[in-house]
This record gives sequence, structure tokens and C-alpha cells, in this order.
Amino acid sequence: MSLRLPLHNKQHVVLFNVYAPTLQADPVEKDKFYTDMRRLIQKVPADDKIIILGDFNARVGKNSEPWKGVLGKHGVGNCNDNGCLLLEFSAEQQLTITSTVFQQKDSLKPTWMHPRSKHWHLIDYVLVQ
Repeated sequence: MSLRLPLHNKQHVVLFNVYAPTLQADPVEKDKFYTDMRRLIQKVPADDKIIILGDFNARVGKNSEPWKGVLGKHGVGNCNDNGCLLLEFSAEQQLTITSTVFQQKDSLKPTWMHPRSKHWHLIDYVLVQ
């Protein structure tokens, strides 16, 4: 879902709300998701601001050193395969995963609990270009 809102001085912000395939999804489905996202971003006028909010079903971890400008220092846990896809996509599109930029209590960071292991993970993000 997308929404284009006017700001001041003839500027606009485009908001995308997304739900990415899960870790167990077919790789073809994951590729299609990111291909569709690229296509949507390419349609946004160059002067517009972009904010992408959603459940990315990805764990990007907290190793921010190789992902300067993309991943902040306040991530959670370790990166998984979907996290690598999200990090690569974000770097390619010059997006910052702001959910990892701002410091907050550890208890407030995770957004989903695994039903079997009962471990909490951060899988929902706000990306800003």
C-alpha cells in the first residue's frame, strides 16, 4: 500500500506499508517482493521523501560496521537470510533502517515472539530514504 502526502514548499512524502515473505517462503517469492519494491521506488518522483513501514520478516542484527548509513548501532540479535536481503536492498536504494538508529530500552526493541522458542526478535522496521 502506498500514500503520497503533500509537505510544505511543494514537497511530498511517499509512505509504503509492506509485508515481506517469511523466512520459509520460496526464494522466487522473496525476489519478486524486492523486485516489486524497486519498481515502486523508481516510480517515486526524485524530490519526494520515501518512508517504508512494515513487517519485513527479517532480522538485520546489530553488526552496523559493514552497513554504515543503512543499519544503526541499536539493532537486536543476529542477522538471518531475510535480513541480508533487506540490508542489501536498503544499501542499494540508499535507505536507512531507522528502527536500529535510535537508542531505546532493550525490552522495547523486539516486535515479534517466535511461537516455539519464545524468543523475541525485531522484524518490523521503518526505512527512510
